[in-house]
Amino acid sequence: MENVEIAQLLTELADLLEIQGANPFRVRAYRNAARTVRDHPGAVADLVEAGEDLSALPGIGKDLAGQLATLVRTGRLPRLEEVAAEVPRSLARLVQLDGVGPKKARKLWTELGVTTIDELERAIEEDRVAALEGFGPTSVARIREAIEHYRRQTGRFRLDVAEELIRPLVAHLEAAPTAERVVVAGSYRRRRDTVGDIDILVVAEEGWSDLMERFTTFRSVERVVSAGETRGSVVLRSGLEVDLRVVPAASAGAALQYFTGSQAHSVALRQIAVRQGLSLNEWGVYRAEDEAHAEPLAGATEEEVYDALGLPWIPPELRENRGEIEAAREGRLPELVALEDLRGDLHMHSTWSDGKASIEEMARACARRGYAYMVISDHSPALAMVGGLTPERARQQWAELDRVREAVPDIRIYRGMEVDILRDGALDMDDEVLAELDVVIISVHSLMDMDGPTMTERVLRAMAHPAVDILGHPTGRILGKREPYALDVEAVLQAARDLDVAVEINANPRRLDLNEIHARRARELGVKVAISTDAHSLDGLEHMRFGVDQGRRGWLQREDVLNAMEPDDFERWLRRRAEGRA
Repeated sequence: MENVEIAQLLTELADLLEIQGANPFRVRAYRNAARTVRDHPGAVADLVEAGEDLSALPGIGKDLAGQLATLVRTGRLPRLEEVAAEVPRSLARLVQLDGVGPKKARKLWTELGVTTIDELERAIEEDRVAALEGFGPTSVARIREAIEHYRRQTGRFRLDVAEELIRPLVAHLEAAPTAERVVVAGSYRRRRDTVGDIDILVVAEEGWSDLMERFTTFRSVERVVSAGETRGSVVLRSGLEVDLRVVPAASAGAALQYFTGSQAHSVALRQIAVRQGLSLNEWGVYRAEDEAHAEPLAGATEEEVYDALGLPWIPPELRENRGEIEAAREGRLPELVALEDLRGDLHMHSTWSDGKASIEEMARACARRGYAYMVISDHSPALAMVGGLTPERARQQWAELDRVREAVPDIRIYRGMEVDILRDGALDMDDEVLAELDVVIISVHSLMDMDGPTMTERVLRAMAHPAVDILGHPTGRILGKREPYALDVEAVLQAARDLDVAVEINANPRRLDLNEIHARRARELGVKVAISTDAHSLDGLEHMRFGVDQGRRGWLQREDVLNAMEPDDFERWLRRRAEGRA
């Protein structure tokens, strides 16, 4: 089993135990174990195969280690089966809906007999949910929206989850003696935030049937949909559908372009080919009149395919038919930002609030990544449940930060804070403290069900505070769980331009907020974009690449990204507050 599958089962067990009313410490133990497994850099299944003691992993005791070993070896988690005999497993899916936690799921089950999303939807339509204690019209409206969001997202996988699920399969195919090249195409290669299925392209001159057998018999395959000589399709245990295409080297570029998509981009390219008396398909570019018999004019590489159509190669992240073909034709394609362009990370948390690592541990990890600067930005006091900083604790943190600066001198460490935007748009921190911070990030963490005009006014008022530098995760979305809150993003971006406030692409793959459309609009308006991890652990720093992917999909170049600035330039940008804003 892959780590993500193990973690999902542990999380499901924790949810069911909480619904059952089990000891909170036991629930927390399973949640911590799920986090440990999900964040572990290697495959936990490999540790079990090697006979390693899993209790050496953080947060996993002897009993849990034994349960994990059983799960890996048998595919069964007996404790989950025991709890599921008393608590319907479908309730764990209810918990994933925004607005339905374990306590509400238990109430829906015990008082209304609701155990599935379909039953919950019917109960809402019959007006039975609003009458329950703890529910009401606002809560019910939020749950109804969450159900609609769930319907739209069914069958889609977050990019990071899909990546973990297919990584072993790709490695398995790469190990085949006849495989010259293995590429994951489709929306995955375009780095969309979620994917519906996976397209894998294998370049090989021989052994095609062996490759297909290798594909269909892989350990995670639950069902074989089809298996021909060059095409195959399977469904993995996770429910992710994977399609395989085997092609010779002469057609590798044409096939890669075709299977990368998007469909709209590929259709536009085929129309260009037709206008030039050419034909474009997955095998190559041909003269239209002799496609059936001639060798292709191009096909071995994507570059030669685009060149045959009179275009430069277009990066996969841009291939959505949103003006990239016209930009390519006119020589206006952006030189997209790259991970190595980033000079720092501007949003992360430490043990001073809800982070898992100390300031020094985060600083050393950032230095190892080659960053020149970083911002520690723990929460403000409104988030008391995660240890948000009071003014007194903020100053205590700064004293520790000064000590870390001396201990880790090869990276500039800035005082920051993620300050909550309160109901009326006021900031959750004294002006005196805000003035002493180097970087102020403002974010919405509460009251996300406001109507659009009210939420927009709330955010605009907060942005107008002269201490503000960055608007964090601007629309509040959580992929697969929570829709963006109602917000006039255009008005917010225009205000960001006028106030010289940056907006964030939150690189956490659960958020990736801003989306690519809004990121591109920020670029058009000249608004700086901060690509930051919002890391709550050392492993969270690794998420930066997902944020860069999102930035590339938004046409961002290095000069558009705040934390791609060289250190002295970044400090000059920070001083703009003291120098006054236009």
